Amino acid sequence: MLMTLLAFVVALGVLIAIHEWGHYRMAVARGVKVLRFSVGFGKTIARFKPKKQRQGQDTEFVIGAIPFGGYVKMLDEREGEVPEADRPMAFNTQPLSTRALIVAAGPVANLILAVLLYAVVNWVGVDEPRALLSPPVAGSLAQSAGLQGGDLVRSAALAGDDLEPVASFETLRWVLTRGALNAQDVQLEVVRGDNGTSREVRLPLSSLAHKDPDAQLFRAIGIVSPLTEPVLGEVMAGGAAARAGLREGDRVVRVGDTAVADGQQLREWIRASARDGAPAELAWQIVRDGRPMTVQVRPDAVDDKGGRIGRVGAFVGSAPAMVTVRQGPIEGLWSGAVRVWEVSTLSLRLLGRMVTGDLSLKNLSGPIAIADYAGKSAALGLTYYLGFLAFISVSLGVLNLLPVPVLDGGHLMYYLWEAVTGKAVEGKWLERLQYVGMFLLLSMMAIAMFNDITQRLG
Repeated sequence: MLMTLLAFVVALGVLIAIHEWGHYRMAVARGVKVLRFSVGFGKTIARFKPKKQRQGQDTEFVIGAIPFGGYVKMLDEREGEVPEADRPMAFNTQPLSTRALIVAAGPVANLILAVLLYAVVNWVGVDEPRALLSPPVAGSLAQSAGLQGGDLVRSAALAGDDLEPVASFETLRWVLTRGALNAQDVQLEVVRGDNGTSREVRLPLSSLAHKDPDAQLFRAIGIVSPLTEPVLGEVMAGGAAARAGLREGDRVVRVGDTAVADGQQLREWIRASARDGAPAELAWQIVRDGRPMTVQVRPDAVDDKGGRIGRVGAFVGSAPAMVTVRQGPIEGLWSGAVRVWEVSTLSLRLLGRMVTGDLSLKNLSGPIAIADYAGKSAALGLTYYLGFLAFISVSLGVLNLLPVPVLDGGHLMYYLWEAVTGKAVEGKWLERLQYVGMFLLLSMMAIAMFNDITQRLG
């Protein structure tokens, strides 16, 4: 809990500080006087003024007690009297291009930060599962396309693009996600094991009826997890596995008449065993310390999110084969920029589909979910946490560029109107639009919080 809170606060602090720093640096560069740079709201925890500042600047830097935001306060005649000598440094007296650059600099700073963070992850390297497939889900697109457990995906691409090497299972999942959400087929180059003959497989993701980016989407595709050995881990006392005499390290080779080749396959069978009532007792053929054995196992039936599933009370499946994904200086930086572009465009498409009703609003996540992801990524290691920061930084940049009043994109929308008509948005209209923007933003936050709470309540 402490790590989750700390990781969340650090993430907020860094991303907000970078966002406001973008506004601040552009304002200073364009000769606008900055009065205050604040990270956080509410009671002031710390404040200071650098002794050396640029000519005309007298900025106070502040850290507030509430970390959910920040602001850069600039000299502005609309907010108070400005001495005649300082008028050329006031924000409202600047040409349209300068005001637009200052407003856009905050979101752009978040996007640039994301590129650098992704690049650092690429340079340092991260251990990820190999793109070695477990047996596809029955009736899925992958099964219909002829994919099998043990297939290694060497390269992949959206239909119409050139095939690109697949570094890991996570790379493959990202390609599949983009294909499903863009309603584009995906082309795969696969081999059986490491030395088999390569073949190309086309997954018709454009035909998918389920479009929400969740676990059910990947079940419909049929590629759920990397291949893992069907070996038992910790066996819990009193569970079905313990009652049957199973032990940690046992390798399951057959359940009844079904050969078992993968941990995910075995987990699926165990969960489905209670679907039609009480699970049946079946013979499990196992290998223990090199010796074949047969034990009788009857999974327990338990309630899970409104349904009944089977459980054996043991960790099922060993860790997948891993590979270190690392890139050179130029390649890593370029890949970071490409990933930011892909995440940005995908985020905009998802938001657009939510607005049109093609995608459920349940996909909106709020601070509780973000804090949870922050804690989990921090627990996995620095590179995973940096990847999380990069993703949230992209999301913050894209969100702030939306043409919604009260957001940076809303102000840019006002400036576009001013550029086209030659007139600034009038005070009354500006006030009304601000209310509309605030309503939209608060509604979105309320939905996200509701989703967070309901997901955690099951």
